[in-house]
Amino acid sequence: MTSRFEQIKVGDRAEIKHKVSQENIDKFVELTGDDNKLHTDKNYASKTTFKKPVVHGMLGASFISTVIGTKLPGDGALWFSQSLEFLLPVRIGDHLTITAEVIKKYDKLQTIEIQTDIYNQDKQKVTTGIAKVKIIEELVQKQEQEFTTFNKNKVALVIGATGGIGRATSLVLAKEGFDILVHYFSDHDGALELKHELQKSNVKVEICKADITNEGDIESLFEFLQRKFETLTIFVNCATIKLPNIKIDNLEWEDIQKQIDINIKSNFLLLKFSLPIMEKVKYGKIVFLETQAIESTPPTDWLPYVTAKSALYGFGKSLAVELSTKGIRVNFVSPGMTETELIANIPEKVRLVTAAKTPLRRLAKPEDVAQAIAFLASDKSDFMTGETLRVNGGQVMI
Repeated sequence: MTSRFEQIKVGDRAEIKHKVSQENIDKFVELTGDDNKLHTDKNYASKTTFKKPVVHGMLGASFISTVIGTKLPGDGALWFSQSLEFLLPVRIGDHLTITAEVIKKYDKLQTIEIQTDIYNQDKQKVTTGIAKVKIIEELVQKQEQEFTTFNKNKVALVIGATGGIGRATSLVLAKEGFDILVHYFSDHDGALELKHELQKSNVKVEICKADITNEGDIESLFEFLQRKFETLTIFVNCATIKLPNIKIDNLEWEDIQKQIDINIKSNFLLLKFSLPIMEKVKYGKIVFLETQAIESTPPTDWLPYVTAKSALYGFGKSLAVELSTKGIRVNFVSPGMTETELIANIPEKVRLVTAAKTPLRRLAKPEDVAQAIAFLASDKSDFMTGETLRVNGGQVMI
């Protein structure tokens, strides 16, 4: 077994980025008690040579800990020494790039020296120093670890987990014994509340924020996933955006692009980073959310949504064929009208009429959709790929 220390080489580099906000300053002051007026009082700072408040030097330097602890060398890093020089002031709104580069290795001690630098958006170096880090190796043999992970850990990445269907899916999968990575974009409080609820099922739960149409965010999401869970059994994309009713006369390409991005671009990026993990163990499940609207007469004024969902259907079926030899199954769940925020703007009369026309005489609930997703996530569906489970109470029968 090759240790992680042996794999690290002089010249290895890593970086992270961070935009400094007023919220960062407020939390730093709350945590440390350092309310120096030069950092917190605009009027006071205006009377000094700095003219504007200066961000605490150690706030910026704290991101050196982040790049060491999560990137280079990552988990197991024991950061025991750091020199620092604060070269230029950092301001609220600055975009910082924190870099780390291995400059020395000490084999006997299994320690490394890392050049740590912080740059602002103008490529000016604002902080510099040298870190010394000891690498703590895990005692478990890699082969045994991989065997244990694959055979015992079931891990689900639920994209858009704070929405109606995403939340219900997370709860059902947790009851089925899946560890859950809860993805959210803006509802941090909802993600925390869901985490606490999921933990009642005695599974491991983490939360992570990401813009799923941004490749950098997705890359960070999967780095976080691999640090916390190491493997991935299934990802399901429950994220969605509002469905404005727009007639063709008022339609702009931007309206279509938004739906393409959330349905195609996001799934393409998720695939890019999930496939290497699944290919490693030759097993994985991918579930895409479709819509009944592409299987019957589509609602008026939904052209962008129906176009994107139709594209997703072809996208997923092509993947199902290509990935089948890798042990990865790709399937769909196609709900009818479901009682979530997505239909909040649909008139009550339309909902009542739809329910009345449904053989089972009601609209779908998020839990109905979640149960179908959970079936596709389980080994009970291992001989299914490219298939669509319709959750519509009998409105469409094929």
